Amino acid sequence: MRKVGLILSVLSAVILLMTAVFPALAEEASLEERSLELGNSSFRYPAVTGMEDEELQREINSKLQADLMVETYLDRMTMLISQETLQLHAEWEGMLQGDVLSCVLSAEGALDNSRTTHRWTWSNLDLGDGHEILPEELFTDPETAREALEEYLIYEVAPELSAHLGNSEVTPLPEGFRLEPVGLTLLYPVSSLSTLSDRAGAIRIGWNEIRDILNLREDGILNRIGAAEMITLTENSEEKIREMTESGRLPGIPVCIGESLKALTDRCGLLTDPDVYAGGRLFSPEGSSFRDVYLMTDFLSEAWDESVVQGIRMDRGCAWGLCIGETRKDAWRAVLGEPESETELDADTAEANRMTPGSCDYYNFGDYQLRLYADTEDILVSIVLSE
Repeated sequence: MRKVGLILSVLSAVILLMTAVFPALAEEASLEERSLELGNSSFRYPAVTGMEDEELQREINSKLQADLMVETYLDRMTMLISQETLQLHAEWEGMLQGDVLSCVLSAEGALDNSRTTHRWTWSNLDLGDGHEILPEELFTDPETAREALEEYLIYEVAPELSAHLGNSEVTPLPEGFRLEPVGLTLLYPVSSLSTLSDRAGAIRIGWNEIRDILNLREDGILNRIGAAEMITLTENSEEKIREMTESGRLPGIPVCIGESLKALTDRCGLLTDPDVYAGGRLFSPEGSSFRDVYLMTDFLSEAWDESVVQGIRMDRGCAWGLCIGETRKDAWRAVLGEPESETELDADTAEANRMTPGSCDYYNFGDYQLRLYADTEDILVSIVLSE
């Protein structure tokens, strides 16, 4: 064990050899990735860097590492060096939006014993004073919010879950959560909610779906991460929507048009078998970011080894004021102007495209096209970004 400890000490000294700096909206701070490979195990986690107040930065990083169980996992990796059949792998995702940090660590493998499992750890910190952000700060009335969230999970989420899940308890609310400009992601222990690949479950709820209970005051956490801007359509939304389209991405969805479909499905897995629509196939990846999100590609063969993502379709969520199930056609036209073209979808056409009867507005920005689908009541039901 002394030899193992020496190895860890040496590796710890060079743990920053593989780093990547993630830019933040804050003027000073950024997130830096630190990584370590030991035996068959690998570990990546974030650290805050660049703050003028070095003492506060040390305090924040100490809290961040404790929340994410960094030392626990590093110690565990040293124990697994001599056991070739056991390993541990951890990756992180997160943001530093303004002065609000929200990160989640996904760890999988022999985390506690020889049995393979999966666990989320998380950290939500206010860099202004270093305090841990509590769920109560997100809502105007915490008790009303808890009841509303549980009701949403029971009536909106639970009926959609696969009958093949090993665990499917969406209530009570889990302790873990992640903040993003597009929504709140609840992080469950694997014993309560699991995925088809037996990983711990997570559920994202768009801010637009629970706007009535949100604390959107100017100095509040949600306003500081851009949630209000994401769910409110204003004259300033046009520039954001244009930039979004030109980038080939939709906010909160970790995929870009042109990306290899095979690489993505290998990484995320599939929630259901691919569906066929007029002109191609729809893929539904597994994961909270892909809830009611479909990836569009060709149908040139049964395999999709050479296929790329040709379009991204979102049937739930929000994108710079375009809110599924809420925004009216006249409202988005007032901001984006008249579309380049418009088509009507009758029942047959809608069925062939796995859509709802209604209409579609087409906008072209840069190399990509934004399609906004409305139902017969002129309410937005789907956002599609395509080549």
